[in-house]
Amino acid sequence: MTDTDQAAPGRRDRKKAQTRAALTAAALRLVAERGLEHVTVEEISEAADVSSRTFFNYFTCKDEALTDDPALDGNPVVARLAAAPAQVPTLQAVRLALDEAIDTIQADRELWRLRLAVITQNPALLPRLVSGNIATERAMVSVIATRLGVGADHGLPPLITAVTSAAFHTAMLRWSASDDTRPLRDYVDEAFAAIAAGLPDPPSPS
Repeated sequence: MTDTDQAAPGRRDRKKAQTRAALTAAALRLVAERGLEHVTVEEISEAADVSSRTFFNYFTCKDEALTDDPALDGNPVVARLAAAPAQVPTLQAVRLALDEAIDTIQADRELWRLRLAVITQNPALLPRLVSGNIATERAMVSVIATRLGVGADHGLPPLITAVTSAAFHTAMLRWSASDDTRPLRDYVDEAFAAIAAGLPDPPSPS
């Protein structure tokens, strides 16, 4: 096998990632400008300079182009959680498992700001976004139950999963809506610290 043959798959993968990113960016921009009901797959494809046939090589529908993102793949998060040392407290293990996703989202801040704004303006997209997390959350419940040494019917693993998921989503919304330059990591750490502290009331203003 030549060096060119070995390099080709890498170039193809990069080209696919670039095309997918172009379609996503075009979909989000057009929907932000016109509204969800006033944008077609054909218009998205044209804006990304590809054919509609190419669009369907990446997404099954317009809504999927708006909500799906490689950063939302829960498999790496679950794998990192499962690999965390047993002596690491579960809440901390969940937080560390999110590191890669946090860095990926931070690197595309403007795209994510636009995506979250579009989803907020178009609540019909929420079920698709939530449904994509169901399999990940079930897997996390199973991993956490194993870490804690409890049965699948115990109430703590799903509670930890639900609370940490809510903390992550809340941190993302705050980060995307903020005008400051604080990284997403700061918002996530702040949310997890509040959970660890028992969600205390904030200090009364002096």
